[in-house]
Amino acid sequence: MTNKTHEADVSFIKALAELLRDNDLTELQVKRDYGEDDSLNVRVSRQTMAAPAPVQAYAAPAPVVAPAAPAAASAAAPTAVNDDPASHPGAVPSPMVGTIYTQPEPGAPTFVKVGDQVAEGDTLLIVEAMKTMNHIPAPKAGTIKRILVEDGAAVEFGTPLVIIE
Repeated sequence: MTNKTHEADVSFIKALAELLRDNDLTELQVKRDYGEDDSLNVRVSRQTMAAPAPVQAYAAPAPVVAPAAPAAASAAAPTAVNDDPASHPGAVPSPMVGTIYTQPEPGAPTFVKVGDQVAEGDTLLIVEAMKTMNHIPAPKAGTIKRILVEDGAAVEFGTPLVIIE
């Protein structure tokens, strides 16, 4: 009986790991009660590198957008594309789903304002995800041209946050 339970537990844990991978989750915790004083408590997690992924996702489209815009600048359709902040070469995308905070704490000054000069690595905003405050660094030095999100707003992965030129 113990061996059957052990095999069932191993199968259960494997199924949880597949669920974690298939749904792109980072952590899953389950408690399974078998009876009095008999339970299985499982926590499956994986480490992801959230910050570098958006930089790579952003870096690939940038060369495609930049040459296309000057080539057809006089046409009406490319103008609409240029108005999309996500296609701007200086757009900084959100590396995760969460809530945006523009200041380190309520009542404090904002991290950046339009017109501010930033150095590579300076904190632009905070994205709160799962009660963790994630500082969003500037991917390059430049001037803040636009802030595209409001304090307390919810953002999705890839949502443009600010534009740096």
